[in-house]
Amino acid sequence: MLLLASAVLLLAGGADEPPAPDAPAPDAPAPDEPSVAESATQRAYLLPVALPIAGDVDSQVKRMVGQVVQQAAALSDGERPVVILEFRGKQGQSGAGSEFERSFSLARFLSSQELSRVRTVAYLPEGVEGHAVLPVLACEEIVMAGDADLGRAGIDEEFIEDTMRSAYREIAERRGVIPAPVALAMLDKNLDVLRVKTVDGVRYVTEPELKDLEKEVVVDSVDTISGKGEMADFTGYELRNTYRFVSHLAETPKELATALSIPPGGIEENPALGVKWRAAVIDLNGEVDAKWVQWVQRGIDSKAANGEINFVCIRIDSLGGFPTESAALANFLVELDASQVRTVAYVESSARADASLVALACDHLVVNPRAQLGGEFKTNDEFSPDELLPTIKALAEERNRDWSLMAALVDPELVVHRYTLPNGAERYFCKEELAEQENSGDWRQGGEIDTRGGVSGQLAEQLGLARYLAGDFEEVRALYHLEGEPETIEPSWAHSFIESLAQMSTWMAPTLLFIAVMALFSEASSPGLGVPGFVSIVCFVLFFWSQFLSGTADWLEILMFVTGLACVGVEIFLVPGMGVFGIGGGALIIASVVLASQTFVIPRTSEELAQLPYSLSMVLVSGAGAIVALVLVRHLLPRTRYGRHLMLQPPTGEDAEQLRRRESLVDWTHLVGQPGVAVTRLTPSGKAQFGDEVVAVISDGELLDPGTPVVVEEVLGNRVRVRPVGDADV
Repeated sequence: MLLLASAVLLLAGGADEPPAPDAPAPDAPAPDEPSVAESATQRAYLLPVALPIAGDVDSQVKRMVGQVVQQAAALSDGERPVVILEFRGKQGQSGAGSEFERSFSLARFLSSQELSRVRTVAYLPEGVEGHAVLPVLACEEIVMAGDADLGRAGIDEEFIEDTMRSAYREIAERRGVIPAPVALAMLDKNLDVLRVKTVDGVRYVTEPELKDLEKEVVVDSVDTISGKGEMADFTGYELRNTYRFVSHLAETPKELATALSIPPGGIEENPALGVKWRAAVIDLNGEVDAKWVQWVQRGIDSKAANGEINFVCIRIDSLGGFPTESAALANFLVELDASQVRTVAYVESSARADASLVALACDHLVVNPRAQLGGEFKTNDEFSPDELLPTIKALAEERNRDWSLMAALVDPELVVHRYTLPNGAERYFCKEELAEQENSGDWRQGGEIDTRGGVSGQLAEQLGLARYLAGDFEEVRALYHLEGEPETIEPSWAHSFIESLAQMSTWMAPTLLFIAVMALFSEASSPGLGVPGFVSIVCFVLFFWSQFLSGTADWLEILMFVTGLACVGVEIFLVPGMGVFGIGGGALIIASVVLASQTFVIPRTSEELAQLPYSLSMVLVSGAGAIVALVLVRHLLPRTRYGRHLMLQPPTGEDAEQLRRRESLVDWTHLVGQPGVAVTRLTPSGKAQFGDEVVAVISDGELLDPGTPVVVEEVLGNRVRVRPVGDADV
């Protein structure tokens, strides 16, 4: 309001050059330090204004601002919410092409009496030109980035009509943020605007008005700020430091919040006002573990992708659990697009320890006044609170918050104090975060914020950690105007089935793996596909499905397993003898099973180091047990009373030899020991000539060039194995 009063005095010629609005009086006494209970979180909404202002942009902005005004009237607590209109162009545009009628309509709405319940701030992180300048002039206050430009309002007009001049003069005089002559100079390139310093103060006048002014007062100096032939255009630095038309300079949302004396994180971005909520509820009761985190992520992703929901409320009643899983869920919630899915955490009873991270990661936090947030860091991990600090800092950066209070909720040893600036801005820092501030020496230390036992919901709202207070979920529904009963996202029957299996026995996964490996070996030992192959596929699917739904396996492990099977198949059926595909495929299969049994790739904590031997032993024991069981089954089953009806005994002795000869298409046994020469390259299979006969052969793993002398070492049916002739054969 100081800026508004100063601008009015300037136009009236009754004030000298005003000081910077955020600069304190030289010897002004420091204000009394308010207690935490007396401080309140001012509501602030950041609404995007897409440039150029054309189509229905003005209608969208009016609708969003109107809903904020309605909420302000409903709260009726005497507080004026801050409505920040962020003017940002589409694909680098800066407002050129904005329609005059729509821009003027939006400007009149923003400067109307209807909006007296809210405080409007125009935020320009980038340049604004064209008629989009009009709604900027209509706001109570302007905040710009230093390099951003404001001006050249008439860039789209070949001729400036009197109607346009009247509109710019009307809006400029109604708000008084930028003097009317300067606003007109932004519109009309044929207008001279002068900055005149008199004994009564500074005036901004046109050239014709200067002569009348000189008759009234003594003029000390005259400077031209905009000459004929070009439309006025100013940078943020000029408008702030030279002319004092802009209240603050801010490059980032955090700097914007500080400039407006709003706590970090107090600006609600992308509120999606004016939309109809399609709400869903997720209940977090008990500890936060990998299984719960996995199905929550999949449930939100699938329903949001299908357009089934755009609002998720997580009702939390938890003492914490596994900090790594809480951090993973917090990162997931932060990365959700707030314009597509709004997330709200409601804590009616408690969100202790690492569960508080999940609550703070949502777009909004609503708490019961008697709820407890943070404190009592009891975890199932061998975990230090310091290990969560990088995650907390990243979370605070994404939410444009300070990180000290968030870290103090999970670290009872962290000391946080309240700090204030002479202009009344209030923040909460530990020593480390205070040192990170550019103006760290300007902050005055206040009382300590005791977070050792957590904080109550009432205090969380006063500290700016929570946005609203609500006694029960019905009040939450009323706050967000949720119609009907929200859908509850619960684990599917598949998740319930797998969880019941896990509760039945800790050896269910090893048993499935044992049966799958045993059936696979049995299938590989006999031609074709039969019952063992089917059983193996089913058991492997159940194994990976259980691990996938329990959160230890992902698509990478499944892809590795399928690729490993394919490589083994290539080794067996396409290029036998090389060994590369067989060994590599087997390694991929083993690695996929090991990784599917744990949540990490490389162990980094003591818990992960303890888990790794279990994962490896499960694979080794299952594989070795399957081989032993298969050998016993093949040798003992045909000898039992009932087994001989299921499996025939293999032929032995002379019967086996006759069967082998009958199954041979050609008998090459007479070539054993015969010398020959390779007629093609053996890689390792190829052809060799023995006398007048050319025979398909396979080398003993060596690659032999054409013309290499070879000798037949062994004949097995149609398979003729050769080796190169050595010195012993000569």
